[in-house]
Amino acid sequence: MTDNNDSITQVKSLDLWKNLNSCEPLTGGLTNHNFLVKDQTGQYVVRLGDDIIEHHVMRFNELAASKAANLAGISPNIVHSEPGIMVMDFVPSHTLSPEDTRSQNYLDRIVPLIKTCHLEIPKYLRGPSLLFWVFQIIRDYAWTLRDGKSTHSPILPELEEKSGKLEIASGPHEFVFGHNDLIAANILDDGKKLWLIDWDYAGFNSPLFDLGGLASNNEFNPAQEKYLLEAYFEKPLNDQLWRRYQAMKCASLLREAMWSMVSEIHSKIDYDFAPYTQENLARFERAYDEFRQT
Repeated sequence: MTDNNDSITQVKSLDLWKNLNSCEPLTGGLTNHNFLVKDQTGQYVVRLGDDIIEHHVMRFNELAASKAANLAGISPNIVHSEPGIMVMDFVPSHTLSPEDTRSQNYLDRIVPLIKTCHLEIPKYLRGPSLLFWVFQIIRDYAWTLRDGKSTHSPILPELEEKSGKLEIASGPHEFVFGHNDLIAANILDDGKKLWLIDWDYAGFNSPLFDLGGLASNNEFNPAQEKYLLEAYFEKPLNDQLWRRYQAMKCASLLREAMWSMVSEIHSKIDYDFAPYTQENLARFERAYDEFRQT
């Protein structure tokens, strides 16, 4: 990625602005540079980012998913795109926090949002689509880490063995269109409806990955997890589904830890990934121990 000064110059040079008023960087992105732009026609968010092959991020896929999500009514309108650049309408809104997602009010609104993502987006998706299969991503991350002489290489055989057991335990598998990055910051509330943004990792996947990711990213307790599953599947929870879900939640945490390991050696973002790696490894090991007891 370019630095902020170069990026601002790139954003300001786009032909679509009508009497540009301001261009300010937005914080929070680890795979993009994001900017809030105002001109006489309105406010827009500009996302700058190239493909990140080591993380399976391909911008043609992000763009297609964003357009389909807009048509499904859950993501902002894309007003302009070109290689490495996507411009969308700005939605005045409150960005959810992990605490928000754990509240009953928001949880009851988030479940329909996820189901719309899973079931409605494929009706509008155009062009080639990707499969976001977490276990293949974990396998590929292990190769990337070995090739990059990662300091984490000695523990990879153990992590791969655990991932293999989780892949078997999470089946039988069904596939929906997943967002695959359900952190609280990717959910917006405009006061009337919820929006889902940032489709970098979108692709067909098990619904359990998004549900497990939402729960693990936002530290749900077991009661909240069980409510989430029953609300999503609209039936009482049984032991088989609970074990499959726990396996996929573990895989979500392992993938996050290995994402951070890969970022340690490949990311150009000025961010200390090492503590994040250790935090997620510890959370994965705790979840894996709990999974073994189910």
